[in-house]
Amino acid sequence: MNTKKFVLAFILVFILLEITNYIIHVLILGPVYASEEIKVIFRPQEEMMGKMWIMYILDVIWSFFFVFFFVKGYENKGIFEGLRFGLYIALFFNLVNAYGQYVVFPVPYYLALQWFLYGLVQMLILGALVALVYKPKAAAEVKPVTV
Repeated sequence: MNTKKFVLAFILVFILLEITNYIIHVLILGPVYASEEIKVIFRPQEEMMGKMWIMYILDVIWSFFFVFFFVKGYENKGIFEGLRFGLYIALFFNLVNAYGQYVVFPVPYYLALQWFLYGLVQMLILGALVALVYKPKAAAEVKPVTV
């Protein structure tokens, strides 16, 4: 494993995860969350903000394992490997999470669908990022011995 590239990918995935979460959940879905139909299922804003540190810790852990799982299956096939990995994670994580929450909480179907679709795009972007950043250490070049 290329530790320096792993750590760099981990840090960049965390940063991009936070940026895309902000875009998705504040800029795009913020008005939906603020609607009378939806806001009743969330904690009050002040209470939620007091617990956001938990979300950041979870995102650090999630980012680490996102990169870790990619590295464990790394095949050196370029950006398409990252996109494929992102698709797998989106189906494993976002699909299950979005529709599981739809079953448990009284959210409209359109919100669950948006959670999945935006999460799919997010995972594709993160997968492509990891594929571009992570490269294993090259095998030591064998220099010919001259006699």
